[in-house]
Amino acid sequence: MTTTANSRTHSWFPPTPATGELSGLDFLRALIDGEIPPPPIAGTLGFTLVHVEPGKAIFEGETGEHLYNPLGSIHGGYYATLLDSALGCAVMTRLPAGRGYTTTQLGVHMIRPAFAHTGVLRCEANTVHVGRTTATAEARLVGANDGKLYAHGTTACAIFPTAP
Repeated sequence: MTTTANSRTHSWFPPTPATGELSGLDFLRALIDGEIPPPPIAGTLGFTLVHVEPGKAIFEGETGEHLYNPLGSIHGGYYATLLDSALGCAVMTRLPAGRGYTTTQLGVHMIRPAFAHTGVLRCEANTVHVGRTTATAEARLVGANDGKLYAHGTTACAIFPTAP
């Protein structure tokens, strides 16, 4: 048994919520370009939004022991968070200024375990439907180095106005 603890630190900027001045796609592009700081959870869990286009969002996250569950593999909650982030941002890319979303349902199917040595996990999400009040999307979580499918998922989102 290890007698010394490992440590990990991270920092974050205060959150910058989408105010309705930019479309969802423009807001996310500004985030990727560094004009808007990333949301705090990205630093906490070590993942990044790397690409967006209309109806599509791609995140990448580095695996590590700090993400392990009691069985010694990456916690399923990390998979779910990567999937939820990519799915929601895919929906966001299709929203005009003044509209926001929230996840109302998240379905996750875990296929295989990941470990610290797995390396980068890449999550690509695509919208299926974006309407006035609801949206759906689907995503795949694959190993960037091995191309293996680790999980896939779907979401349903409520769409709402961001300004009163």
